[in-house]
Amino acid sequence: MLLNNKIPLKYLFRKTGTEIIFVSVLTLIVSLSDMIFHKGSIAIPLVIPTILGTAISLILAFRTAQSYNRWWEARMIWGAIVNDSRTLTRQLLTFISPAGQDNAEGQNIIKKMVYRQIAWNYALGQSLRKTDPLENTTGFISEDELQWVRKQNNIPNALLQLHSADLKKAFGKGWLSDFQQIQIDTTIRRLCDSMGKSERIKNTVFPATYSLIVHLTIYLFVIMLPFGLVDSLGFVQVPLVITVAVAFFLIEKTAIYLQDPFENMPTDTPVTAIARTIEINLKQMLNEEKTPENIKPVAGFYLM
Repeated sequence: MLLNNKIPLKYLFRKTGTEIIFVSVLTLIVSLSDMIFHKGSIAIPLVIPTILGTAISLILAFRTAQSYNRWWEARMIWGAIVNDSRTLTRQLLTFISPAGQDNAEGQNIIKKMVYRQIAWNYALGQSLRKTDPLENTTGFISEDELQWVRKQNNIPNALLQLHSADLKKAFGKGWLSDFQQIQIDTTIRRLCDSMGKSERIKNTVFPATYSLIVHLTIYLFVIMLPFGLVDSLGFVQVPLVITVAVAFFLIEKTAIYLQDPFENMPTDTPVTAIARTIEINLKQMLNEEKTPENIKPVAGFYLM
């Protein structure tokens, strides 16, 4: 996720380097051709690129809005995951009430489920980014559980299954009332819902043909624009056309990156940073003194 800090120009222009070179060469060729040949012989009416540019502006506005909606939905989903992780931990701490000799076993189940929830947050984020889901889960799940979840196709879902198994065990031992068991199960279900919503965003691609048409239309516009301006501006059109083209291409790139919030890029929803925040919160709820620090921004301007 890009932060409010100053974003380096190098980062911005690295995304449009090829387009800038293309537009620069094109505008120089058009200007030189106009100077060599009879003035106005290669010019076209300015109204043509003007109409096309207006249409592209509207299309890009719609495209960017739709992409931001996908990104914002992903962020809201992970906001719900934060809340439900805290709720699950609070319910476990307040609902599970083993007595006598069962107390140690009950406390062990509470800690095991809380730690597993920390692992689940990391695993879900990494699986959405198509990296190793168990990358940041060391120390949060037992070796036996680790061996079992490695065999599963959907590791976050397998971790929730283990949650349900422990919940069933606690209920069977009489540590939970019917109402308390239902409340905890409802929280686990909400976590499963959030997982499914995240997977839907990840697996539902933005129409490729729409992206291609927008991209080609922008190229058509920047190709026509120098021919519309050369008659009246000459070489002055070069920086003007480059500026306009860069603006259009940057907006297009922004929309492309925002539409996929789980691609392991700076514009991602910061799932790893959110998972770390949850880890800190849950460990403090367990009264643990040793907690990790929040994840620092990468290069000073984005969080992963």
